[in-house]
Amino acid sequence: MQRLYDFFRRHPTGVDSFWAFLLFGFNGLWAVSQTGMRAKIVALVLTLGLCLVIALRRKYPVKMLLLAAALGIGQLVLNIRPHPGDFALLVIIYTVASETSARRWASRFALVGALLGPSLSQLRFRENPVALPLWATLFFMGLLTVPFVLAWVLGDSIRTRRAYWAQLEEKATRLEREREAQSRIAVAAERARIARELHDVVAHNVSVMVVQADGAAYVMDTAPDQARQALETISGTGRQALAEMRRLLGVLRTGEQAEGGEYVPQPGVEQLADLIDQVRGAGLPVDFRVTGEPRALPSSVELTAYRIVQEALTNTRKHGGPGVSATVRLTYRDDDLDLLVEDDGRGAQHKLYESGGEDGLGHGLIGMRERVGMVGGLLDAGPRPGGGFRVNAVLPLKADR
Repeated sequence: MQRLYDFFRRHPTGVDSFWAFLLFGFNGLWAVSQTGMRAKIVALVLTLGLCLVIALRRKYPVKMLLLAAALGIGQLVLNIRPHPGDFALLVIIYTVASETSARRWASRFALVGALLGPSLSQLRFRENPVALPLWATLFFMGLLTVPFVLAWVLGDSIRTRRAYWAQLEEKATRLEREREAQSRIAVAAERARIARELHDVVAHNVSVMVVQADGAAYVMDTAPDQARQALETISGTGRQALAEMRRLLGVLRTGEQAEGGEYVPQPGVEQLADLIDQVRGAGLPVDFRVTGEPRALPSSVELTAYRIVQEALTNTRKHGGPGVSATVRLTYRDDDLDLLVEDDGRGAQHKLYESGGEDGLGHGLIGMRERVGMVGGLLDAGPRPGGGFRVNAVLPLKADR
């Protein structure tokens, strides 16, 4: 049954042609019953025209309405009494009123035809104008007019409903496109966040491991104890990197836990001391001071502060040159957390801290700006006037800022 219904929906003109063929069969009998060859030909032409209105009513609704109006006027002029083919006039009024593609003037024209057509027919073809009183004539006019008006009202209500459903479908389609766009934006933001985390973890820990490995290789024969200590540092740094990588992999999984238990919590301000001890152990002198009254911070601010210090010290080791030292200042204020990382080295190249260089160089500073921007803070990074490099971040601690 559903297939048959779908077939009818796909071939509306074929279905209308079938009904036009049936109408031609019924009205053809009426045309043949007319007396006189001229009357038969006129009736046959009228029948063909009304059948054409039925067959093409949905394909050309406005044109078929005009054709039906011309046939109806011709029927009045030629004194052709009502016949079964006049059913096509009722159908075309409904069709024009229900088609959303039809112009509004055509729908109004159909309504005028529905109101005037039956009345004109009653006045033109009543048997004896004197036999019926005026009220009876008006009653019959109204009685004949009701079906045509109801056909227009039904068609107009269906047109309104179709327009409403089309509007809903358009809105649903638009919302779906917006949802897909938001999903793509969310995916891109998540990828950028994970890329920042991977960069911070890999760049810092691998840098420490490379420095320690080079030192171990250099003193392997002359100072085996220092070489052993360097290897232990490499081992500890590697375990820390694996732990953080496991946490990042856990973010990518859905409802799973990493092997070995729960994920490592995100690092924060309290872990800065361990980070700086690790950096000092890698050979970079760091002066770390905290001013103000330490207190609980939002997790996003905690992670941002930790990653900024981590990236800044990694850049100092990479670009500061020999004999470089660094200073880290953490200042708690009423409304924000001020973070300052400075070094006295030779500083990074200009292209690295402006827009990022080639082959991934400079993306650490880009990641800093992204992180600070996500928490609504400010970042100032660039060369110091007296030499070296300076990173200053102000992270707001209130959500309304």
